[in-house]
Amino acid sequence: MLNASSRLGVILALGATQTLAWASSYYLLAILAEPIAASTGMSVNGVFAAFSFSLLISALTGPKVGRTIDRFGGRAVLMLSNAFFAAGLFLMAGASDRVWVWLAWAFMGAGMGFGLYDAAFATLARIYGATARSAITGVTLMGGLASTVGWPLTAWGLAAVGWRETCVIWAVAHLFIGVPLNAMLPRAERGDRVAQADPAPKIEIDRTMILLGFAFAAGWTISTGMAAHLPRLLQDLGATGTQAIAAGMLIGPAQVGARIAEATLFKRAHPLTSARLSAGLHPLGVALLFFGLPGIAMFAILHGAGNGILTIARGTVPLALYGSENYGYRLGILGVPSRMAQAASPLLFGLLMEWLGAGTFAVSASIGLAAATAFCLIRTAPAGRDGEEPGQSTSPR
Repeated sequence: MLNASSRLGVILALGATQTLAWASSYYLLAILAEPIAASTGMSVNGVFAAFSFSLLISALTGPKVGRTIDRFGGRAVLMLSNAFFAAGLFLMAGASDRVWVWLAWAFMGAGMGFGLYDAAFATLARIYGATARSAITGVTLMGGLASTVGWPLTAWGLAAVGWRETCVIWAVAHLFIGVPLNAMLPRAERGDRVAQADPAPKIEIDRTMILLGFAFAAGWTISTGMAAHLPRLLQDLGATGTQAIAAGMLIGPAQVGARIAEATLFKRAHPLTSARLSAGLHPLGVALLFFGLPGIAMFAILHGAGNGILTIARGTVPLALYGSENYGYRLGILGVPSRMAQAASPLLFGLLMEWLGAGTFAVSASIGLAAATAFCLIRTAPAGRDGEEPGQSTSPR
């Protein structure tokens, strides 16, 4: 049996449950949006609007979830997320009209707020404190396979048993795989190695927090917008449908490869170095699009690598700059603009494509450069903490 009290056991358990959570929520509609719309009398855009609504719910629940994990640990919170996911998926399976679809995604939004990366990162910081960086990287290595695992499984379920039954299967997986794995995580105790968080924390929204919030929101705007529209954008550039799909298939392996590089080549570098690199890779990839089909392949690789590192940076940069005290709450606050940007970006990029076509890449590159600039304006110690070693500050003035 997996020993989740060990560091490797915690990483494997959380990595597996993160893969399950992302595959059955964030990546679900890439396969099921059209059959859900057809069966419930909705438009496909209407189904994605319900998904955007769920992202807003997850954004609003983030700070409270983070604060709870800071105080009590993440074990129970993550188990509760599995219950929300299962409830949402069961409701989706039985949905007969748009009201039930929106209600299902409301539950899914709560599940995402309670159970995706921010909650997992906060749980790791609660267990390991300032040394959680390697564990965060390990969990994202497994979670990066969510689309690789989820899309084929969901497509197989759709073809073999139908979309409603596929939702039921994912719901059952949360109850019989997700809950037991999260239940194996260490319990938080008052005497453990992680300091108890302030029950009523006051987190200053300083210059560093504002820059981080903007940079992460910009990065996730690009990531989500490209995830929704990349094949069509590449076809606007002149790629065939097959070439666009082939380029898209390079993104997942590039994400995982970049995370391995972050865990090995950059493990001694300050996380801000990785964050700056992640923001610059998408604009660099856009510049290579002028070189035809090889440039499209290189764009996909660089874009995927940037996404992979950005996910890690979202957890490791705040930990290095501010320490583990009230880390979950801080991460929840930083996550609000990112989740709102994720909710808006599919619509935003869709409108840009109508106006600009392939010129949308110029906008996305500009957003990436703005994110890189914001990361470069951040010092390795927040204002007022000069003289401290990176990663040692806990409560910036």
